[in-house]
Amino acid sequence: MAPLARPGAWRGVWIALGALTIAYHLWLVVSGLTPNLVARPLHMALALPWIALYGRRFSISGILLAAVGVAACLYIAVNHQALGDQYGMIFGTTQYVVAFALLAVVLEMARRAIGWPLPLVALIALLYAFFGQYVPGEFGHAGLPPASLLGTLVVAEGGLWGELTGISVGVVAVFVIFGAVLNAGEAGQGFMNVAAAAAGRLRGGAGKVSVLSSALFGSISGSASANVASTGAVTLPAMRGLGYPRSLAGAIEAVASSGGQIMPPLMGAGAFVMVELTGTPYADIMLAALPPALLYFFTVWIGIDAFATRYKLAGLAPEDHPSARMVAITSAFFLVPFTILLVGMFGEGLTPQYSAVYAIAAGALLLFVDARLTLSLRRTAQRLAKAALTSGEQVAVIASVILCASIVIGVLGMTGLGVKVTSLILSGSGGLLWPALLLTALACLILGMEVPTTAAYVICVAVAGPALTELGLAPLQAHLFVFWYALLSTITPPVCGAVFIAAGMVEAPWLSVAAKAMTLGIGLYLVPLAMVANPAIIGLSDGVVLPVLMTLKVAAGLAAVSWGIIARTNAVLRIALVMGGLVIILWSV
Repeated sequence: MAPLARPGAWRGVWIALGALTIAYHLWLVVSGLTPNLVARPLHMALALPWIALYGRRFSISGILLAAVGVAACLYIAVNHQALGDQYGMIFGTTQYVVAFALLAVVLEMARRAIGWPLPLVALIALLYAFFGQYVPGEFGHAGLPPASLLGTLVVAEGGLWGELTGISVGVVAVFVIFGAVLNAGEAGQGFMNVAAAAAGRLRGGAGKVSVLSSALFGSISGSASANVASTGAVTLPAMRGLGYPRSLAGAIEAVASSGGQIMPPLMGAGAFVMVELTGTPYADIMLAALPPALLYFFTVWIGIDAFATRYKLAGLAPEDHPSARMVAITSAFFLVPFTILLVGMFGEGLTPQYSAVYAIAAGALLLFVDARLTLSLRRTAQRLAKAALTSGEQVAVIASVILCASIVIGVLGMTGLGVKVTSLILSGSGGLLWPALLLTALACLILGMEVPTTAAYVICVAVAGPALTELGLAPLQAHLFVFWYALLSTITPPVCGAVFIAAGMVEAPWLSVAAKAMTLGIGLYLVPLAMVANPAIIGLSDGVVLPVLMTLKVAAGLAAVSWGIIARTNAVLRIALVMGGLVIILWSV
């Protein structure tokens, strides 16, 4: 179909829509209770234009997608009171049309946002819901009346407008806005300067700067791909200039950037999903997730040090070190908003999203000045526009993933398929925990290859989580285990998104980058097992001494394994280090 217009000509409209997206989600936080069948459909309506039209040349198909979807969302919002009284049933031709239109639009939204795999999973789930009564054996179901099935999915809170979408609307969107506001200003440079000052002089300094900056940046971006593209633009040329092999430079950036999805506070939206699914307070999840994330980055750090001895990699040149004054000034651009966020949550007892509103306001004020402390209204306007555009686009992508995953979760609940898969895992593992963990890890890896981490986590934990808890894991333990292994596909072939991006940026063979990434990122494979063998690691909310001691024990084991795999030394010593390290990691005290 011939294009109608270029989106660049509509920049002002997109900035306005992004600003409206920001204002709407912040208003939901500060205004009090808004009916779910109003707040959540309007969230989808604001996301649709970004997916259908933004970044592409306008087309008839995109306009139709946006128009149909927005109209269907508005129908739900306007008629929310009457629909709520229908108790999950739909009546009349209009409601059937709206139901099928919404499901089709959500599938197409996800396809345009992230590709075919997740929409295909959701489509198969829908076909199973409609026709599962014809599936022979125990995996069939008794059949669901179409009025009840469609009603639960589109006019009740068991499908599109369920708990997952509520998390996207009420919490994830606010933190995405927070990250967009920080990244529109000097915060990103602040991350780089702090990292360079802390690690630049050390052996393998450029790689270690990548680790620190990616940990800091990833804590607010929550996206491995965004992390690679952002910090990699600075760290990859620095590493190449200091003699790092191309494949090693790409591997360091891919592994370091992947850690952003396990580093609090955002965790790629995973932390907020865990809050809803486990009933655990957000502060407790942050405390539980922090030691494993630090163990991951510590293992990467040790691996870089081992590679540095192999390739004789020096630190950054003195002229590349930022001045103390520049470090102090630029660090304030992220320390001030972060401090306000943490004080609000832990000091004042505010909810995470309410604390984030104050942090966003502080970050927005900091957009008025730069690292030289000069004011410029023109520059500020450009930064605010960037924040609006980034917020609108990123909120829309996450909404597309969450809405599509909500279809799968709704079908699993209505048909009882989740319980049946749980029983299959229990029987396949022989009722033993460790075989069940390996089966779950394999399922997470396979699903994560084609589905975003958060969606893979949600789907896997829905079917495997009950099996793991029945075999003795605490709910939060099971959720963190599944979430970590849903991240495996960022660096594990054959589909490893962070590796592909980093390999392209350094122009290296992706398989070579992946091989080094897997050795550097060995913590991604071992830390979840350590959390099972040493549950005290995730118990900071219950005390300090034992979690710290267990974390140090596991850190020693991870260091031995990483050094034994990478360093060039006596073969017998390397084997001893790896085997001894594994014993330390998996030894339960």
